[in-house]
Amino acid sequence: MAEFRKWMDALPLWLKIVFALPFIDGIIYGIYRICKGTMPNIILGIVWIVAGTCVTWILDIVFLLWKGAVLEI
Repeated sequence: MAEFRKWMDALPLWLKIVFALPFIDGIIYGIYRICKGTMPNIILGIVWIVAGTCVTWILDIVFLLWKGAVLEI
């Protein structure tokens, strides 16, 4: 799991933004949050898998452009 997070963190910004597009965001970044292993991020990851396909992908793109990383707790 840590290897997946390291791989995602090493990706260029443009590819992270592509992964934050609707539907893809829910799956990729939902798993990314679950891999962190803390209880708030596990819950957020599960919610993100469902909601990331609809609305929350916008938050990930904003945070990627603003901070260079997705929203995490």
